[in-house]
Amino acid sequence: MTSTVSYANGPSEKALLGKPIPQMFDDIVLRFGEREAVVSSYQGIRLSYQQLATRVNNLAKAFIGSGFQKGDRVGIWSPNNIEWLITQYATAKAGLILVTINPAYRVHELAYVLEQSACRGLVLQNQFKTSNYEAMAIELCPELRVCEAGQINSENFPALKTVISMSKSTETGIYDWEYFLTGAETVCDEELAFRQSQQDIDEPINIQYTSGTTGFPKGATLSHNNILNNGYFVAEIMKFSELDRLVVPVPLYHCFGMVMANLGCLTHGACLIYPSEGFEAESVLKAVQDEKATALFGVPTMFIAELALANFSSYDLTTLRTGIMAGAPCPIETMKQVKELMHMTEVEIAYGMTETSPVSFQTRTDSPLDKQVSTVGKVHPHVEVKIIGTDSGKICPIDTMGELCTRGYSVMLGYWQNPEATALAIDNNRWMHTGDIAIMDTEGYVNIVGRIKDMIVRGGENVYPREIEEFLMTHASIESVQITGVPDDKFGEEIIAWVCLKQNAKLNEDQLKEFCHGKIAHYKVPRYVRFGDDFPMTVTGKIQKYKMREVSIKELGLTEIVTA
Repeated sequence: MTSTVSYANGPSEKALLGKPIPQMFDDIVLRFGEREAVVSSYQGIRLSYQQLATRVNNLAKAFIGSGFQKGDRVGIWSPNNIEWLITQYATAKAGLILVTINPAYRVHELAYVLEQSACRGLVLQNQFKTSNYEAMAIELCPELRVCEAGQINSENFPALKTVISMSKSTETGIYDWEYFLTGAETVCDEELAFRQSQQDIDEPINIQYTSGTTGFPKGATLSHNNILNNGYFVAEIMKFSELDRLVVPVPLYHCFGMVMANLGCLTHGACLIYPSEGFEAESVLKAVQDEKATALFGVPTMFIAELALANFSSYDLTTLRTGIMAGAPCPIETMKQVKELMHMTEVEIAYGMTETSPVSFQTRTDSPLDKQVSTVGKVHPHVEVKIIGTDSGKICPIDTMGELCTRGYSVMLGYWQNPEATALAIDNNRWMHTGDIAIMDTEGYVNIVGRIKDMIVRGGENVYPREIEEFLMTHASIESVQITGVPDDKFGEEIIAWVCLKQNAKLNEDQLKEFCHGKIAHYKVPRYVRFGDDFPMTVTGKIQKYKMREVSIKELGLTEIVTA
C-alpha cells in the first residue's frame, strides 16, 4: 500500500496488553516460573522467574511495611545489577513511581531530581567507578550521618525519608539492603495483593529525566500502559519467545534497558543477561558465548567497540540471532558487519525517544536489505506518525523532509510537574513533536535525517550531518565519524568532521577532503577535520554534538556569532 503524504499508522492483529505491570509479572511467573529469568554474569547470580518473584515480593512488602504509600516516588541511582531489576518490579507492585537517575549524575543533578520529583525514597549502589553515590547523597543530606534509617528529616529535601543501600552501609541513616528487607515480615500476602489491585494501567509508574543540552532535565512521566506495551511490541517484532536469551550492556536507568530489555523479556518469559555493571566490550562477547545468547542490544558505539576488539574472532557468537541497535543513527557499514561477523542476521534498528516509551519505528527481518540498513523501519503497532513542515505545520508530501510527530498509547503522560514544557512538546491533538528531521517513502519507511537543532546552515544551504557521516563511513580507514557545525564569519556555519581511524590506519586531512571531492556537493565537504577517539557522549553512548561544537570552537579559536 502506498501513500502520497507522510502519514502512517501501525495496524496490528495483536491487541494492547491492557493490564498493569504487576499483573503481567504474576501472569508470566505462573507460566514460566521454572525458566531462567535473569543472569548477572559479574555478580555470579542466576534466578528463575519464581526465585525472582520471591525477591520482588519481599522488597515490595518491605516498601509497604516502611510506610510507602501508593504514588510515592522512589529514586534508583545505580549501574546495572540484579537489585536494579528487583527494585523495578517491587516498586511497581507497591504502586510506587520509580524515578530512574542517570549513574553519571553528580551532586547538583541529583539534588535537582530529588527535589523536582519529591522522592520519598532513594535506592543506591554505594560506589561505581569514580562515582561514590553514598558520599554524594551524604553531601546533600548530612542528616544521614546521625539520623535513624527511615527517619530522615532534611531541610533541603523535606519529602525524602528513606535511603537504601543495595549492599551494606556504615552510615546510621542508610538502610542495609538485607535489613530493609526484614520489614517485609510485617506485611501479609493479602496486603500486597490489595495494593496491586488498586493500580490502573494509565497511572504513572516511572519518571525518566531526559538529558537536555540547556537548562535542567525534564521528567518524562510514563504509565504502565506506555512502557509495558512498548516493551512487548519491541520483542514481538523481534519474534521473541521464552527460549530467547538477551545480553543487556545498555544502562537500565534508560528506556533501552528498563523497557526494551527488561519488560521486553518479561512479557515473553525470556532471559535477561547483565554482563557487567557498565559497558565493557569484552564482557559482552564473553556473556554471549558463555550464556549462549540469542540476542544482543546496544547503541552503535557499543557494537563498534565490540567489533574492534583485537581478539574479537576468538569468541563464539554463533548462537546470536537477533538484537537491536538504537539510541543513535547507525552507520550502514557497522550494520553490515554486525549481520555478517556477529551472526545477527535478524538484527533490527529501533527509533524513538524517552517521551514515547520509547520506540516508534522498528525494522523488520522481512524488509529488503537496503531498507534494513538505511532506514529505521516502519511505524510500530498501535502508533500513528506524521512528518510536518517545520514552518507550515502541515503534513508533508512523501519524500519531503520535515519534523517527525508521534501519537498513540506510547506518548508520555507529560513532564512531571512541568505543564509548560509538556504543552510545548505535546500539542492539543496529543501529537508528540520529536524535534527530529525525518523523511518517509511511499512504502512508509522512515529515515531520520537529524535533529532540527543539529542541522547546519552553511551559506543558506541546509546540511544534514548524517548524510556526510554515512558517506565518510565508506572510507576503509575510518572506524567512526561525527559531523557538527562551527561558526563562520562568511558562511554563518562551517562543517567539522571528528574522525576516529581504525587501528593502524593512516589518513590525513587533505586525503579525507580529496576522498570527498566530486562525490558529495562542495558545500558538504568538511572545512575542518579533527582526528581522535575522544567523542563526548552520554552514559548511554549517545554522541553529544553540542559538546563537540563547544570543544571545536575552543580548539579552533572561534567565537559564536551573535544573531538577532
